[in-house]
Amino acid sequence: MIATQAKLVYQLNKYYNDRCQARKAAIAKTIREVCKVVSDVLKEVEVQEPRFISSLSEIDARYEGMEVISPNEFEVVLYLNQMGVFNFVDDGSLPGCAVLKLSDGRKRSMSLWVEFITASGYLSARKIRSRFQTLVAQAVDKCSYRDVVKMVADTSEVKLRIRERYVVQITPAFKCTGIWPRSAAQWPMPHIPWPGPNRVAEVKAEGFNLLSKECYSLTGKQSSAESDAWVLQFSEAENRLLMGGCRKKCLSILKTLRDRHLELPGQPLNNYHMKTLLLYECEKHPRETDWDESCLGDRLNGILLQLISCLQCRRCPHYFLPNLDLFQGKPHSALEVAAKQTWRLAREILTNAKSLDKL
Repeated sequence: MIATQAKLVYQLNKYYNDRCQARKAAIAKTIREVCKVVSDVLKEVEVQEPRFISSLSEIDARYEGMEVISPNEFEVVLYLNQMGVFNFVDDGSLPGCAVLKLSDGRKRSMSLWVEFITASGYLSARKIRSRFQTLVAQAVDKCSYRDVVKMVADTSEVKLRIRERYVVQITPAFKCTGIWPRSAAQWPMPHIPWPGPNRVAEVKAEGFNLLSKECYSLTGKQSSAESDAWVLQFSEAENRLLMGGCRKKCLSILKTLRDRHLELPGQPLNNYHMKTLLLYECEKHPRETDWDESCLGDRLNGILLQLISCLQCRRCPHYFLPNLDLFQGKPHSALEVAAKQTWRLAREILTNAKSLDKL
C-alpha cells in the first residue's frame, strides 16, 4: 500500500514539474501580453474619468488584481476609492451579495460617486458598471492596441476580447478590510480545528472585495434593488488559507487536470470549484502533517471524489457563504457529463499512477 502511495506521489510530482509548470509558464506569458493591452485601455479611461484609477500593478512578476479563470479567460479587479460614506449591509436576502447604503446623516454630495446613488440611498453597482463600460468602449477605440482589442457585445459586464484568443473581464470593486460579512459569520465552524485562531484572525483582517458584476444567484430575477447589489469575493482570504504544505501544489494539479480534461460544453466546472473543494479538504484534514508531500495522492483523490459527489448532487456550496451554490444555473446535463468524466479521471489516477504520463 505504501509503495503504491509513493508511486502515485512520484508520478504526481512528475506531472507537476512537467504539465503544471508548463501551464504556469504559458499563462504567465499570456498575462504579460494581456496586461499590456488592459493597462493601455485603463490609462485612456483614467484620462477621461480620474475616478477610475487603474490598480493593475506588477509585484514580484505577479499582477495584483488579476485572476486566472482559465488559460484564455481572465478577470482584472479594478479597485475604486472612497467607500467611506457608505454602510455595508448584508442581511442574507441576496445570497453572495451585499448592498452599500449611504450612512445616516451623510449627504450625497459628500460621496465621490454621487451620481450613482439611487433614490433610496444605495450605491448602485449596475450604474457604476454601466458608466465604466461606456468609458472602456471609448478607450478601446483610442488606445494604441485598438487593432487587436474589442469589446464583447451582449453583456452588461465589461469584457474585452484580445487578439481573438483571450477574454478579459474588468470588474470595478471596493476593498473591504477590518470588517467581516454577516453572511460568512458561521466561519470557522466551532467544531473544526482548522485553520486555528491566529490564521482566522489574519484572514478576517484581510477582508473581502465587493465586485460590480452579475451575480449568478440572481440571474433571471433581477429587480432594481438586486441589480444595485455588489458581489462578495474572498480571493485574498482564500489564498492566505492555502499557504503551507502541499496545498498550492495540489491546486495547481487540479487546475491542470481541469484545463486538459474537464473543459466541457456548458462549462460546468471552473478552477474556482477546484479551489473551493480544496478548502473543504483542508477542513477534513486539519493537521499540517496531512499536507506533507507524502500525502499529496490521498488529498488529490479525496478532492476528486468530493467533486464527483457534488456534481451528482448538483450542489457545490461556496466555502465562506454556504447558502450560495456555485453550480446554480449550470445545465443538469452538463453536470452529469462532468461527473462521469471526473469519475473516469479519478479511476485512472487511482488504479494506474503511470496514466498521469498521458493525462
